[in-house]
Amino acid sequence: MRRSVDAVVIGAGPNGLVAANLLADAGWGVLLLEAEAKVGGAVASDSDVADGFEHDTFSSFYPLVAASPVMRGLELERHGLAWSHAPAVIGTPDVDGRWALLHHDPQRTAAGLDELHAGDGQGWLDLVDQWQTLGGPLIDSLLSPFPPVRAGLRLAATLPKVGGAAGIRLLIESARSLTERHLAGETARLLIVGNAAHADLSPDAAGSGVFGLLLAMMGQQDGFPVPTGGAGRLADALAARFVAAGGEIRCGAEVTEVVVDRGRAVGVRLSDGEFVRASSVVADVSAPALYGGLVSWNDLPARTRARMADFQWDPGTIKVDWALSGTVPWLQTPAAAPGTVHLASSVTEVSTWMAQVTGGTVPADPFLLVGQMTTSDPTRSPPGTEALWSYTHVPQQVRHDELDRISGRWDGSEINIMADRMQDRIERAAPGFTSRIVQRRILGPRELQGRNQNLHRGALGGGTAALHQELIFRPVTGWGRAETPIKGLYLGSASAHPGGGVHGACGANAARAALFHRRLSFRNRR
Repeated sequence: MRRSVDAVVIGAGPNGLVAANLLADAGWGVLLLEAEAKVGGAVASDSDVADGFEHDTFSSFYPLVAASPVMRGLELERHGLAWSHAPAVIGTPDVDGRWALLHHDPQRTAAGLDELHAGDGQGWLDLVDQWQTLGGPLIDSLLSPFPPVRAGLRLAATLPKVGGAAGIRLLIESARSLTERHLAGETARLLIVGNAAHADLSPDAAGSGVFGLLLAMMGQQDGFPVPTGGAGRLADALAARFVAAGGEIRCGAEVTEVVVDRGRAVGVRLSDGEFVRASSVVADVSAPALYGGLVSWNDLPARTRARMADFQWDPGTIKVDWALSGTVPWLQTPAAAPGTVHLASSVTEVSTWMAQVTGGTVPADPFLLVGQMTTSDPTRSPPGTEALWSYTHVPQQVRHDELDRISGRWDGSEINIMADRMQDRIERAAPGFTSRIVQRRILGPRELQGRNQNLHRGALGGGTAALHQELIFRPVTGWGRAETPIKGLYLGSASAHPGGGVHGACGANAARAALFHRRLSFRNRR
């Protein structure tokens, strides 16, 4: 079979779905090809853990959807999407069970932090004031194609309003430095440091402060919303919008090759041998899957192979889902139940944990992110119960385990050992937790990659978010845009700028690049 379309989009993850929507909006004939049985990529949900419980299989909370101009512009609420929020956004309990809580209201957040440590309330409000000046231009700069000329000029114009050099310092300093300057309480600092850890950034890494602040302030501004009914509803809405705009989706359609002719992508070949001709190809796949995978090294410049040798994955992941017979029995009940919980005793503990993971050591007592999903969306499980998950990072290559029980095979035995460590940590913060477990499911590096090939050994971000692989260095030095060395082929996955997170910017940048080059081609023909 042979057919022709304006564009093929490979992969129906959120970036692929966004790219497909924008191209269809421009009047293009677009075919979206997905190897799996359903769309969504790492935006999916299921009821496999226990009857009556809906768990998000991968990602859960979506502050970047609320903040992204691209996602907001798609008006997905018109296609069946509804949002739910937990009473509080983020919480961190200390060893005595007292909570630092991030609320939607900055004054309420500040008041709670002041109760824990006098003066932290004003420190928090000072950060809020800086964010209100810098936040909008910063988000626009991060989500725009690189270099972000207009957004960058807007950001530069705001810096004098926050002290000039002080504003520049805020953009590049570590999360430890930022929080120590503004907050004295350890649990208050963890509200920001824990968010930096979402992006696999150490509290001591340059730039980790602004990443942690960005997520915390977006949470305070827009919350950490979840799709009512499960994360899969977000993917469903993106797909419904695309189809309504005239697009076509084919699931179970694995692309095995981007066909290149004289340096230009001319279409794709599927596993069954079918060739689809296309003027443009957008690939929502990881950079290593594209370069030397879907595109042969023979069709790429020698420098591409050399540069890709430096590509670095982000850490692997262990994720555990629990169906609980009751709510989590925290040592002290928080004033308002948070949807997201960070479990760590100190900033130094998070720093040590990240150093262990990046250095190849499996931690004995890992830092945890915890999601209380029924707290966030009561439709997720029966009244009085909780659909809960937690994840932690593990090394891509295991060199050592603190307790000498894990080798890095990540077979059933080893992921159970790691899940028990995670469960023990929650038990200490919530005595009686284990007795409320009805069922649990463990997704280790193998299981995550098996369900989504972009999640290489459990890497969630399409490549490390460390500064050496961001902006012009993403996915490798000298790139930073959606364009590839092959004309008509665009990288639209989290491996491209601006990286991981469900914001749609990677797919949007790829679609805009394709549209721009089409217009440029028409002008040159005149």
